[in-house]
Amino acid sequence: MTAFAPAVWGSTYLVTTELLPANRPLLAAAVRALPAGLILVGIGRVLPKGVWWWRAFVLGTLNIGAFFYFLFVAAYRLPGGVAALIMSFQPMMVLILAALLLGDRIRFVHVVACVVGAAGVALLVIRPTAALDLVGVAAALAGAACMAAGIVFTKRWKRPAGVSLLQFTGWQLTTGGLVLLPVTLLAEGLPGELNGPNIAGFVYLVVLGSLVGYSVWFRGIERLSALAVSFLAFASPIVATVLGYFFLDQVLTGVQAIGALIIIGAVVFANLSTAPPGEREKTAGKPRETAYQ
Repeated sequence: MTAFAPAVWGSTYLVTTELLPANRPLLAAAVRALPAGLILVGIGRVLPKGVWWWRAFVLGTLNIGAFFYFLFVAAYRLPGGVAALIMSFQPMMVLILAALLLGDRIRFVHVVACVVGAAGVALLVIRPTAALDLVGVAAALAGAACMAAGIVFTKRWKRPAGVSLLQFTGWQLTTGGLVLLPVTLLAEGLPGELNGPNIAGFVYLVVLGSLVGYSVWFRGIERLSALAVSFLAFASPIVATVLGYFFLDQVLTGVQAIGALIIIGAVVFANLSTAPPGEREKTAGKPRETAYQ
């Protein structure tokens, strides 16, 4: 189920280029985050308490606000293949952060899985004519670091007791959207008008990309190891490549197919090697921190 989230996010490029207003990446990011967050907060009617005010802000910034910003900067300054390749270093960052903050042990098989996964992404998306832009490279690395830190801190702090998964997701989408809103208004402003395809694209991003996608994603972070979750993000470039072949007349070569198979193998290998038997039973009985602590 967790893999469904990055699979949906892999369709974002197609939706953005074909349905949304042109050259408005920050608007797309803000609309994708803030309405979905406000809907969930309005339904749940539970606000953070105590330390969870600043924790929700930190998680929302890492998982949503800053990550979206860096992602779109990289997308505009780098070829998609280069950006995806740089972002594929995210599992390696999770591996290091999980060792420092969660006490997870770095195993040789994990390092191998990270390298193999990055190699698969390179075969899937990289092109010989790909150009490098230093700002774009820095943004892609920053985006990967935000996603990695967001996964690890979400795993470390856990969802507070008494707060549902949808409420927890709403906190993060709302705070992330609030981080994006002033940047969007200053850098891009609001569009003069929206047509039918624009509205359909925004609805898709809000409902599937955020409401469903991030609820499933945070559920997966609770139930899987941080490293296993990070590897599932590799589903995004696979889905983006397949959709580009079917809907944008992009070429799908044998090398790309091999890259996709390598990525799938790395994901399966990483999940098998990071989920020892009985792990869920050992942690299931541990109480979660309450919202008031």
